[in-house]
Amino acid sequence: MTKKNDTQETFETSLSQLEKVVSHLEKGELPLEDQLKAFEKGIALSRECHRKLEDVEKRVEKLMESSSGELKTAPFEPE
Repeated sequence: MTKKNDTQETFETSLSQLEKVVSHLEKGELPLEDQLKAFEKGIALSRECHRKLEDVEKRVEKLMESSSGELKTAPFEPE
């Protein structure tokens, strides 16, 4: 696998784990100490996902730089 695919899988895996943590917390069936541990794990996963998204955003901005170094943005339009 390429590094690009590994990063995407890692993001998807982190996001999936975060969704599971949120689901467990929303049920409210965990003891308080376990809720706190799950919350801490969720915060860490959220930060990791956010960091990965920022990294991708920086890469996209670099790709969109004009030859003069000026950053040009355009709305994303899916096909």
